[in-house]
Amino acid sequence: MSQRVRLWLFGLAALVLAGWLTAAALQLPHFGTSSHPYGARAVSAALKQRTSNSVSSVNFDQRALDTLGEESILFASVLGAVLLLRLARGEQEHRPRPAPVMPSTRLLGTVLLPVTLLVGGYLVAHGALSPGGGFQGGAVAATGLHLSYVAADYRVLKRVRPMALLDAADAVAAGCFTVLGLAGLAVGASFLSNILPLGQFRDLASSGLVPLFNAVVGAEVASGLIVVLAHFLEQAVEVAPDTDETA
Repeated sequence: MSQRVRLWLFGLAALVLAGWLTAAALQLPHFGTSSHPYGARAVSAALKQRTSNSVSSVNFDQRALDTLGEESILFASVLGAVLLLRLARGEQEHRPRPAPVMPSTRLLGTVLLPVTLLVGGYLVAHGALSPGGGFQGGAVAATGLHLSYVAADYRVLKRVRPMALLDAADAVAAGCFTVLGLAGLAVGASFLSNILPLGQFRDLASSGLVPLFNAVVGAEVASGLIVVLAHFLEQAVEVAPDTDETA
């Protein structure tokens, strides 16, 4: 197929897509209107599913398939970054040197580390009840672990992060989202259907599968961020050109 034909096909497809997008945009509510059809439906569905946090209801109950795609994108991004940042030919690892840290920075980081990890766990556990969820809580938890790098140095961070366990947790958590979705098919419902009892509104055990989805996403996000940051830090701190080959 020639380049001219490919350009014509692209132009035709882009024209059709632009037409559909324009027709859809013309049907949107006007700015400043009191009518919000999608918001009203989302809130109504969240209340029906006894999920206090409407955002979590949208993410894990109303469009869980989109969230599965987002989680898969994150997993693929982490995997791609790990492959790109692996030790290459002409590079070698060297022992990192201790870095001086101000006493005030060490104290602040030591105090905030357990607090940040606790906040991350709270956001994941209460994602169905209040603002937060698996993505937010996982990012906070990963940030909390890296406070050991700020408060001490890279050697301390390297000792406290179990990389083999985090590598496995990243893959297992990403797969668990799909397994939870397949559970719906196993009982005769649809893929990613909320099949567990909904419980009482505003209870920690309410919302059916939503807390479990939050938990696996939180584990995948936290472990994935820690793994990819570990490889970036290794490149910055430990990896150096091989002197034998550069000489």
